[in-house]
Amino acid sequence: MNFNRILSVALAAVVGGGAAIAHADENVLNLYSSRHYQTDERLYSDFEKATGITINRIEGKGDALIQRIASEGANSPADVLLTVDAGRLWRADQQGLLQPVGSEALAAAIPANVRHPDGHWFGFSRRARILYYNPDKVSAADAPTTYEELADPKYKGLICIRSGSNIYSLSLMSHLIDKHGEEAAEEWAKAVVANFARDPQGGDTDQIRAVAAGECGISVGNTYYYARLAASDKAEDRAVAEKVVPVWPNQNEGGVHMNISGAGIAKNAPNRENAVKFLEYLASKQAQRYFSNGNNEYPVVVGALDNPVLEALGGFVVDPINVAVYGENQPLAQKIYDRAGWK
Repeated sequence: MNFNRILSVALAAVVGGGAAIAHADENVLNLYSSRHYQTDERLYSDFEKATGITINRIEGKGDALIQRIASEGANSPADVLLTVDAGRLWRADQQGLLQPVGSEALAAAIPANVRHPDGHWFGFSRRARILYYNPDKVSAADAPTTYEELADPKYKGLICIRSGSNIYSLSLMSHLIDKHGEEAAEEWAKAVVANFARDPQGGDTDQIRAVAAGECGISVGNTYYYARLAASDKAEDRAVAEKVVPVWPNQNEGGVHMNISGAGIAKNAPNRENAVKFLEYLASKQAQRYFSNGNNEYPVVVGALDNPVLEALGGFVVDPINVAVYGENQPLAQKIYDRAGWK
C-alpha cells in the first residue's frame, strides 16, 4: 500500500468521527473520486510533485460519494468531487454540494458547453457514445448512422443495450429530449425496446462483446471501452474489437452525443485554494494527456489529444449541446424509460 493509500484509509477512518479533519491545511487536498482508473495515479503524483500538496483520496461510486458529502454536511472534509457523467455532477449541484469557481484559467481552457454555466463544475475529459455493428449481422448499407435510426423496425431483434437506469443511458435520453421533445423521445424509446435482442444487461464492454459474438447486431457504447479492447495486450480482446464496426452517429444531424468526466469544489471545502489549483492543473495539457492516454478519453482542451487508438477512429462532429442538460432532463428521462418498458 503506497503512502497516498495509507492517507486515504486514515482519512476515511477520521471522516466517520465528524469534523476532526475538516480544517484548512496549506499542504493538503481532500479528493473524493469515483474515477477508479489505475493510470490516474500519475495524474495525482505529478500534481503533488509540482505543488507540494498531498492528495488524500476517498474513492467510491459516484452516487455514494455524493450521498456521503451530503451526510457529512458543513463538517465535510471534501475539497473536490471528481466523478463521471454530467448527470452525477448535476445531482451533486442540485443538493447544494458544490460552489462556484471564478477561475480565468478554467474559463479560458475549457469550452463553455462542457462546464456549468456558473462554474459549479467543469468537464476535464470527454467520452463519445457511438454505435457499433456486426457486419455479419448488418450490412454496411443497412447499418444505422444516427441514434434515431435505432428505432427503425428493420432492426427488430438486433439491439443490445444497457439498462434504462444506467447514467449513460439517462444522459443520452436527456440529450434526445432536448433535441426532439418529450413525446418524440418516448416514441423513440418504445420503438427501440421493440428492437431489443435481449433484456438490457451488463456494461458497455458486454454490449460490444455481444455484438462481436453475433448475439445481437447493433449496440451503443462509450469510445473508451472499444479503445481498451482494440489496444489490449490480450489477443482475444483485440479480436472482439476487430469483429465490430464503430460508427460516429449523427454526423450530418447535429453531431455525436458527448459526455464528460468532471469535477467541482465542495461547498464547504476546507482547502479551497488547493482545490482551485487542482482543477486548474486538470485543465493543463500535461494532465489532459493523462486523461487521453490513461483511459482513452478525449481531452476537453484543444490540441491535447495524443492517443494512437483514438486518432485511428478519425475526426468527428460533436453536438454543441451544453452537457448540463443531461442533468436537468434526467428525472424525465427515467420516467420515459420506465413508461417505455426499458428495464
